[in-house]
Amino acid sequence: MASNAGQQDSAVPGFDEAKAAEGQELTKKVLPPVRTLPPGPLPPYESLDAISPPAIPEDFHDIGRSKPLSDLHSDRIPSDLSDYSDHNSPKYTDSVVEGAALFLEFYGLSYTPHADNTTRMASPQLIFVDGTFAELAQEMADYIQTNSAKTDHTVQVGDEVRPLLEKEKNEDALEAVVKAAGVLNTVPEKEFTGAINLLIHLVLQSSEPKKHLPAVCSNLLKPITSSPTHGFTLAANALSTIFNLLDTKNPVRYNVFLQIIRFIRQHGQYELLKPRLKNLEAWFADWETNAEDQRKLYIDVSDAAAESGDDEESYHYILKALSTFDREEAEAEEAQKYSLKALKMAISSPTRFDFQDLRALPSVQALSDSQPVYSQLLDIFTEQDLEDYNDFREEHEGWIEKEKLDHEKLQRKMRLLTFASLAASTPNREIPYANIAKALQIPSEDVEMWTIDVVRAKLVEGRLSQKQKVFLVHRTTYRVFGEKQWRELGTRIDQFKLVVDRLTSTVRRAQAEVEQARKSEEEQLAKKLAGAGISGGNPGDRRRQPRQRTDDDD
Repeated sequence: MASNAGQQDSAVPGFDEAKAAEGQELTKKVLPPVRTLPPGPLPPYESLDAISPPAIPEDFHDIGRSKPLSDLHSDRIPSDLSDYSDHNSPKYTDSVVEGAALFLEFYGLSYTPHADNTTRMASPQLIFVDGTFAELAQEMADYIQTNSAKTDHTVQVGDEVRPLLEKEKNEDALEAVVKAAGVLNTVPEKEFTGAINLLIHLVLQSSEPKKHLPAVCSNLLKPITSSPTHGFTLAANALSTIFNLLDTKNPVRYNVFLQIIRFIRQHGQYELLKPRLKNLEAWFADWETNAEDQRKLYIDVSDAAAESGDDEESYHYILKALSTFDREEAEAEEAQKYSLKALKMAISSPTRFDFQDLRALPSVQALSDSQPVYSQLLDIFTEQDLEDYNDFREEHEGWIEKEKLDHEKLQRKMRLLTFASLAASTPNREIPYANIAKALQIPSEDVEMWTIDVVRAKLVEGRLSQKQKVFLVHRTTYRVFGEKQWRELGTRIDQFKLVVDRLTSTVRRAQAEVEQARKSEEEQLAKKLAGAGISGGNPGDRRRQPRQRTDDDD
C-alpha cells in the first residue's frame, strides 16, 4: 500500500504519536493520496522553459493553523509568471516547511511557520511515493470510488481495476482510472492537489502518457466544484505540473501547452501566459512541431489576446500564423479566412499605420482574387490618400457599412496617413496650412489639431509656425518605399548635390581670393623693402659688411 513520506520513523516531531492517536478510525477510511511528485535534480519550475504555477497566497501560512480554506481571503490572484528562486535559498526551505504544515494538518495536527506578508511562487514539495504501480493505481481507484458515492454518479472503478491489476493489465486499469477521474473535481479542496498529483504520477509512469493526458487536461479545464473560489489556482497548478514534468523535448508538451492556452483563455488570464510566449519558437524547435500545429497554437494565442483586449498581441500572433502558409497553400480556405481577419484588424486598428508586413504575406496577396474589394481597400491604406478612399467609398456605396466597418475610424486614419504622405513628399520641408487643409479636406482652423494628432501618432515630427502659417517638418515616415519614393529620393539627392556644389564653388572661390590677397601683400612688402635699399635678409640687421683683406693690412 502506498504511504506518505515519514509514516515509519517520521522526521516530523509528534507525527507517530498523532498517527497512533487516530486509532482504528484512520485505517478504516480510504486516505486521500496527499503527496506531490518526486522532484528531479532541480525543482521543475527552475528550468528556463517551465510554466510557473500561480503564486501561493499571502495567507498561505494560516493553513498550518487548521484554518478552513473556505475562510481564506477570496481576493487571491495568481502572480505573474516569474522565474523560480534558488532552490537552496531560505525561501525554498520555507516552502518545504509549509508543505509539511499541510501534511500535519491532514492528520489533525497544527504547525505555525513564521508569519510574513510576502507572496511566494508555488514550489514543488519533497515527497516519497511508496508502493508499486498496482498499489498506487488501486489506491487512486478506491479514492475515486469513495468520493463518487457522494455525487449523483457513483462509479465502481475500485472494483473494476482490481482484477485488471491482478492480471498485470496496468494500461487497462489506468485507462479506467483516468476515465473516472472527473470525480476529482468534486473532492475537498485541501485534498485536490494531492489526488491530482498522484493521478499525474500514474499517467507519467504509463508507456503511453499521450493516450491518457488529454482526458486529464480536459477534466482540469472543467470547474472544480468543491473550490469555486480557488479552482483556477488549483487547476493551473496541476496543468503546470504536467507540463514541467514532461521532458523538454517531448512533443506531448505541445498538446499540454495547447490545453494551458485554452484554460487561460477560458478564465481571461492572458497576462499570466504572455511572458512565456517568447519561448514558443524554441519550443517548436525542440518538439519538431510542423507548420500546421504551429499555426493552430498561434491562432489560439491570438484569440486569447483578443479576448483579453490586447489587440496588438492578437495581430502579432495572427501574422505569425499566416506566415506558416507557403505559396502553395496561400489560396486555401483557411489561409483566406485568417488573411481577411488580419486585414480587418490592421485597417481598423487606431494605432497601426504600417501594412508592409501584412501585404508581403502570400496568403494576403491572394486576396486580390478571392476578396478584390478588401484587397483594393488595403492598397488605399498602404500607399494612397484620403481622396482615393473617398472615391472608393463612392464606387462601392454602402459596402463599408455592410461589412460592419467603422467609416468614421477609417476616415480619421486615412487623414493621418495622408498627412504623413504630404510631409514625406514636401521637398522644402515646409507645408503651408492651406496645403494641409486641402489634402485632409478639413477647415483651416482644424489644421493645428490634426497636426498635433499626427505627431502623437509618431508619423511625423516637426513644429508649427503660427506666424508664418506653416508646419516645419523635422522627420517623416514613408508609408511605402517603392518606385515613386525612389524617384522622390533621387530628386532630393539631386537637390542636395546642387546645394553642395554651390557651397563647394563658394568655398573654393573664397580660398582663391584669400590666396590672391596673400600674394598681393607679399609683393607690396617686397617693393617697399626694395625701395628702402634692403634686399632680403633681416631688415633690422644694420651691421657693416666685412671689408676684404689686402696686402697693405700686413
